Amino acid sequence: MSPASTRVPQQERSRATQARLLEATVDCLIEHGWSGTTTTVVAARAGVSRGAQLHHYPTKAALVTAAVAHLAERRADELRTEAEALPAGPQRLDRVVDLLAVAFTGPLFVAALELWVAARTDRELRDALVPLEATVGREMHRLTVALLGVDERRPGVREAVQATLDLLRGLGVANLLSDDSARRAALLTTWKRQLATLLTP
Repeated sequence: MSPASTRVPQQERSRATQARLLEATVDCLIEHGWSGTTTTVVAARAGVSRGAQLHHYPTKAALVTAAVAHLAERRADELRTEAEALPAGPQRLDRVVDLLAVAFTGPLFVAALELWVAARTDRELRDALVPLEATVGREMHRLTVALLGVDERRPGVREAVQATLDLLRGLGVANLLSDDSARRAALLTTWKRQLATLLTP
């Protein structure tokens, strides 16, 4: 067997190991929080040796930030796929906001929130998380603009899109400790009307 042909399966195994580690990390963050998500627990959950885990992600901060980046990319792809089935016309805005609202109450949001709180007092994690969050935030903003099909060059559009994301983030936090779905639905109904006015040329 040639060196090239052995390298391909090794690369595939390496990618599969990384994927298992990242998925296990997100699951642990959701179930156990930051303090309960140790590299040992993650390796065991992923069915990966400690040596393999340390080879790919030498620190806990590197592991958890990579996991959040991985899940953010996957969720963005899912949003794009789901948006392809949305209708054109006035109903589209409502459906896009609903899709985004689900994203801000889903696993990625819960995992990310665990990291935001922990990063307040953990310098290593904060240094790793701040640039990642800036990137994820920009990508989510760009994705929202694309899904809504609006022109950011128009005055007020950028601010309206960012206000939508900030509102959804806040509602997601409010939903963490108790079911806030009724209040969230009422607020979003009102905001959708406001947003339609702000985005209409």
